[in-house]
Amino acid sequence: MKGWCVLVLSILMVCGNGCGSSLICQMTVESVLKDLGVKAHIDHSDMLSASSKQADILIAGINFQPHFDKFKDFPNKIYLKSLVSKDEIRTKLEPLLKENGWL
Repeated sequence: MKGWCVLVLSILMVCGNGCGSSLICQMTVESVLKDLGVKAHIDHSDMLSASSKQADILIAGINFQPHFDKFKDFPNKIYLKSLVSKDEIRTKLEPLLKENGWL
């Protein structure tokens, strides 16, 4: 439609190297979002490159919390004990989506 601008929810998954566990986490988040009926642009990154990116939600392992809590560029952060746990991701992501009007 001409003249319409649609903002898409963006989510960034972060791990140490940006290719292993963040990619697996991305696939798990995609599955949770599909179950919830939420569309989003999803990407994954290594820890150092993540600071130069923007996203509505940052998802990382709990071990990265001290690093990312300093960053104001990511208004919503989720820290996981397990990057592959669908239950943990849904438990932490769903309330955040509702709180921000994405769900």
